Amino acid sequence: MTDLNAALPLPVRSDAILSRLATRRSASAQLLSAPGPSEAEIEQILHLGARTPDHGKLFPWRFVVLGPQSRADLSEALAALAETQNRVDKDLAVLAKLANPPLTIMVVSTPIQGHKVPVWEQQLSAGAVCMNIEHAADALGYSASWITDWYSYDPAAVALFGVKDGETIAGFIHLGTVTEAPLERPRPNMAHKVERRP
Repeated sequence: MTDLNAALPLPVRSDAILSRLATRRSASAQLLSAPGPSEAEIEQILHLGARTPDHGKLFPWRFVVLGPQSRADLSEALAALAETQNRVDKDLAVLAKLANPPLTIMVVSTPIQGHKVPVWEQQLSAGAVCMNIEHAADALGYSASWITDWYSYDPAAVALFGVKDGETIAGFIHLGTVTEAPLERPRPNMAHKVERRP
């Protein structure tokens, strides 16, 4: 139970966190293997993921924790569905991302229509949850891969995941362990991305 009267600590400089933020990157879902987070760690990751900006305190998102069996069943159903897609080879290939990791957390955006907080801001909150989950997993020593792929947007595929009308899949956060250090990827030239105004 959250103590709404609890005084929260003020920010303090953490060179360890700064260093990690400067070097983190997503892992390839195909390279994620066991061990994955324990049940206690999953609960911790979800609680930390939920500590995100949320205008209006609407909590416009929900989590679905997908273990190996549910993902195997879904992969089989999606493979059958992919046979009806125009690019079957590509559609089937990406299913390995869903089947391989030891654990997947599906983040579903559940915006409240007609609320004074715009739907776009509510969807941004779901995206922030995804990033918080990645950071929490990283802090626990796990690697993460946040992806969507075709089955996040195909209406028939979305229905297989139990996503309701008005909801969208913000991301599948695949969690596990990698044994090889990831390579750096291109990063933006900040001089081209930052405008400073007096």
